[in-house]
Amino acid sequence: MTFQTINPFNGVKEANFSSFTVSQIENSINKAVAAYREWSALPVQTRAGFIKKIGQALENNTERLARLVTLEMGKPIAQSIAEIKKCAWLCSHFATAGPDFLKEKKISLDDADGRILYQPLGVLLGVMPWNFPFWQALRFGVPALLAGNTILLKPAPNVPQCSLALEKLINEAVGMEAVFQIVFADVQQVEQILRHEKIAGVALTGSEKAGGSVAAIAGSEIKKCVLELGGSDAFLVLSDANIPAAAQAAVQSRMNNTGQTCIAAKRFIVEKSAADDFLNEVFNNYMTLKAGDPNDESVNLGPLARPDLLENLQSQVEKSIQSGAQILIDGGRAAYGSNFFRPMLLTNIQPGMPAFDQELFGPVATVFVVNDVAEAVKVANNTRFGLGAAIWSDDVEKANHVAEKLEAGAIAVNDFVRSDPRLPFGGIKKSGFGREMGLEGIREFVNIKTVVNKKI
Repeated sequence: MTFQTINPFNGVKEANFSSFTVSQIENSINKAVAAYREWSALPVQTRAGFIKKIGQALENNTERLARLVTLEMGKPIAQSIAEIKKCAWLCSHFATAGPDFLKEKKISLDDADGRILYQPLGVLLGVMPWNFPFWQALRFGVPALLAGNTILLKPAPNVPQCSLALEKLINEAVGMEAVFQIVFADVQQVEQILRHEKIAGVALTGSEKAGGSVAAIAGSEIKKCVLELGGSDAFLVLSDANIPAAAQAAVQSRMNNTGQTCIAAKRFIVEKSAADDFLNEVFNNYMTLKAGDPNDESVNLGPLARPDLLENLQSQVEKSIQSGAQILIDGGRAAYGSNFFRPMLLTNIQPGMPAFDQELFGPVATVFVVNDVAEAVKVANNTRFGLGAAIWSDDVEKANHVAEKLEAGAIAVNDFVRSDPRLPFGGIKKSGFGREMGLEGIREFVNIKTVVNKKI
C-alpha cells in the first residue's frame, strides 16, 4: 500500500510513502514497549504537564498544521484551523481535569478497606481516518497517553504528512522518541500488529466494515477494543421549534467538512406543520454555501477528499433516485475529473434505498415529513446506526423527554451534535461501542484494579 498526498483540489501528487516492512513494524513495537516502561512510570501530573505542552505546540503551529489538513484532504482552511484549535483545547482540558479521573478511589467495607486503581494497559494501536486527521487521532490518543499508555497510530493512506507532523510534534513536546509513533501499514499488517503479543488494545474510527474486522480480531485475541463507526444522524424539528435557527444549524451540521462527518445531521425529520417553513429556510441556507479553493477563507465547501468517495456517493444518490427518491435541491457531481460534489436534498426515502440503508458521506441530506412527535421518534430510530441525534423545540422539557427515547450515543437539544472533550463520545448499534473523552473515555484503556485490605 502507498501512502500518498494527492491534493483533492487539483489532483497534484505531492508526496509518497511506502508501507513499513515487517522489521520496521517490529522495531516500532519494541520501541513503543520500551517507551511505555518510562512513560507509565512518570507521575500522572508529570504526564499532564507534557499533555499541556502538546496543546501549546498545536496552538503555536495552528496555521502550518491546518494547511497540511487542507492540502491532504481538502477541508476548507477556516475549518482546518478550527480543528487544530479544538485539538489544543482537548489537550488543555485533559491536562487539567484528567489527573482527577485517574485518582485512586478509596471505599470503606465492613471488615476491610478497598482501593480502586486506574493503571495503564501498555501499547495501544489506533486505526484512524482521514476526515479529521488531527482531531480523531488526539481524541483517542490524549486520554490514552495521559493514562500512561503509549501509542502506535496507523493513519489513513491519504493523510501521511498530517500524521508524521503529529508524531514529530508529540514526541518533541514530551522529549521521548517513541511515546507516539506512526506506522504506515496495509490491512494485513494491521491484523499482524493487533495480534502481536505486546499490543494491549485497539481503537478504530472508520467504516462499519473496518470496525467489524478489527473487532473480530480483537475479540479473538481477547484485547480491549473501542470503535467509533458511521452514522446517519437524525435531526428532529418539532412544530414549536425556532425554524430559522433550526434550518441554519441543520445545513451547518450537514455541510461541515463538506459533509464528510460521521456525526453530521444526515436525516432531517420534520413535523408536517413546520415542514414548508423549514424547507424554505433550508433552501435559503443552501444558497449561501460557497464552493471553491479550500485555501480561500471565504469558502465553506471544498472538494471531496478522494475521487472514489465522490464516485461512491454519486452511485448511492443515483440508485436511490432510480428507486423513487425525489430531488428537492439538485446537485451532485460537478464535472468529470473534479472532486467537487454539489450539495443535494432528497425526499421520499424508503427502505432498500442506499439513502435509507447506508451512510451518505458527503453533502447530501434527506428529508422525512412526519405527522407527530411519536412518528418522528419512530423514524429517527429506524436505522441500524446510533451515533447522534438532535432535537429542536421551544419546549425544552418535551425535547428532553424525546431525547430519552432516541437510540443514540449523543443527543443535542436546540443545537447540532458535536464532540466535546468534557463529555464521553461514541455510539450504539452499528455505530460502534465504547467511549472516547470525558471520564468514561479515559478509563476505556486502563486496568481498573481492585485492592482489598482486610482489617486485622
